Amino acid sequence: MDRDRLVLGLAAVFAGLTVLLVVLSFTQQLFLLVIAVPFAATTYFMWYHASGRLQERTRTRRVRAGSRFRGPRGGQTGPGGFGAGAQRQGQSRFGGQRASSGPSQREAYRTLGLDPGADDEAVRSAYRERVKEVHPDRPSGDEDEFKRVNRAYERLTDEPT
Repeated sequence: MDRDRLVLGLAAVFAGLTVLLVVLSFTQQLFLLVIAVPFAATTYFMWYHASGRLQERTRTRRVRAGSRFRGPRGGQTGPGGFGAGAQRQGQSRFGGQRASSGPSQREAYRTLGLDPGADDEAVRSAYRERVKEVHPDRPSGDEDEFKRVNRAYERLTDEPT
């Protein structure tokens, strides 16, 4: 949240500079209007990002793009295109297993060693502790367990409570 506030503050500064440049362009030099346009665009994109609309739009596009690609018999095959080749159900283009939708919320809490309904701070704290234990760079680390912990954390932080 602090990063969003910072971005919104910077957007406000850019908005102020844009207004100043527009006013000066009409009173002093018209070429200042050309300089004001990039400031206005920067202001808009910073606000769009900080408000969360950019992330929501990206998520919506990803969902829509998944439903747009259908196979010859109407089955879901994912994005195709040149060199995509045939895909078997449950496998990715590169031969590995396709990621499932992830663990259920109950499994995610169990993976992190928490009781269902734990607050965000407890989830974050448990995640950090588990990652320290199972990180692949540690001598006792386990890559598969590390991936499971990450998927569990993503499940618990993405879903509204």
